[in-house]
Amino acid sequence: MTNTTADSRQTPPLAPGSVAAMSTATVQDAPGAPPTTHRLLVPAAAAVTVVLWGSAFIGIRSAGFDYSPGALALGRILVGTLALTVIAGLAGKLRLPRGRTLVGVAVWGVLWFGLYNLALNAAERTLDAGTASLLVGLAPILIAVFAGISLGEGFPARLLAGIGIAFTGVAGIALATSSGASDVVSVLLGLAAAVIYAGSTILQKRLLPQVDSLTMTWLGCLAGTIACLPFAPVLLRELAAAPAPATLSVVYLGVFPTAIAFVTWGFALTRTTAGRLGAATYAAAPLAVLMSWALLGEVPTPVALIGGALCLTGVLVATLRLR
Repeated sequence: MTNTTADSRQTPPLAPGSVAAMSTATVQDAPGAPPTTHRLLVPAAAAVTVVLWGSAFIGIRSAGFDYSPGALALGRILVGTLALTVIAGLAGKLRLPRGRTLVGVAVWGVLWFGLYNLALNAAERTLDAGTASLLVGLAPILIAVFAGISLGEGFPARLLAGIGIAFTGVAGIALATSSGASDVVSVLLGLAAAVIYAGSTILQKRLLPQVDSLTMTWLGCLAGTIACLPFAPVLLRELAAAPAPATLSVVYLGVFPTAIAFVTWGFALTRTTAGRLGAATYAAAPLAVLMSWALLGEVPTPVALIGGALCLTGVLVATLRLR
């Protein structure tokens, strides 16, 4: 992975949000490789990220019965940091940034790996994995809005319609899960996770021209781990009492949805626009619903499913250009 500025690798916007559109981005890391291979790397990296992030909702729900939100966040990113250290050692390409870039990467890491995980872990204490994923699925709209404002990626009028549809869906999910105050708080935590997700993506996009994605992911995960160290005593206590399957879920979350998925996410984000890539991740929500149904036997209520469908419809309206 190189430090070439992201803008120099992008073609003019085609169909914002589509994985197919991302395949038009030119990848220049391996001179002499076949152009077709280049065009396939970005959508392939995006697909790996989407599938692994979709599975993360299942892993969090599975481990969340035995690990509290803070302990789960620390355990996940601690494993992720160790896995990323191995990956970085094998790649041998770490180039540590300095000054403001280093501070920005640290802030990004605390947000993405620390606060995001804490909010999502807490939300899934009472929300099923599918419903939580539908709430976080609002992030592509927020990414498109933030990117339009701060990155100059455009602010099409269809965003307003998409936002209206999506937040109607959020209201439906909130209504479906309003059996108690804790559920309302969980919905708000899920929305907070989506906001952190979107803001972190924009910050990462700004930083990637100054630092390669592998170095940024490793440093960010390390910063998140340090920020979550106050949860270490709780993690040690819960680790001693937790059954093996729950602990294996924590390890899975650290290696796959954290270490591997964030490396592929950073790789793709360097080579396409934030709005385009963020919209592609809308597929993580329906994948999470299906996996939650198949693996955990959790099915969102009909009203929540309708609300989730409206959320996804809003994302599509806001981010996909009809032809």
